Amino acid sequence: MKKLLLSAMLLFTAQSLFAQTATTKMIADFERAKTYTKQYLDAMPEDGYAFKPTPEMRSFAQQMDHLADVNYAFISAATGKASPFKESLEKAADQSKTAVTKATLDSYDFIINALKEMKDADLEKDVKVFGKDLKVKTAFEKDFEHQTHHRGQTTVYIRLKGVKPPQEMLF
Repeated sequence: MKKLLLSAMLLFTAQSLFAQTATTKMIADFERAKTYTKQYLDAMPEDGYAFKPTPEMRSFAQQMDHLADVNYAFISAATGKASPFKESLEKAADQSKTAVTKATLDSYDFIINALKEMKDADLEKDVKVFGKDLKVKTAFEKDFEHQTHHRGQTTVYIRLKGVKPPQEMLF
């Protein structure tokens, strides 16, 4: 009986140590997304940051700045944390590789730091984001979907500049 009880306690302890909380998983996903996005930012040559596949499309820099703008907007709305930017990054005068890379990666840090301050229960709170009633978790998920969409669009920009885009990074 003691062996069975001890085995059960050890199993429970092991499961507790290796269990991944919802916030921990989201942090890992956004850290992976940040690393993957940095590979895109690094892959595009400096002269490609102003590149637009067609005149009516955003430039590569504007795509990445838009991604960052919306990272800040979603997470600010979901958490109440103020964005450090009052103006749109997409409309910033400095669209250089250095400035865009910093702004984009900083937006991921904003998300990751917000998640690190949260508990799983916080993800279930109700918030209004862009006029929609959502759970905090859903706002983070929609932001993840949005950044994935815009990063994916830039694959074509990179290829049109004659550069091989980064390998897919699912895990």
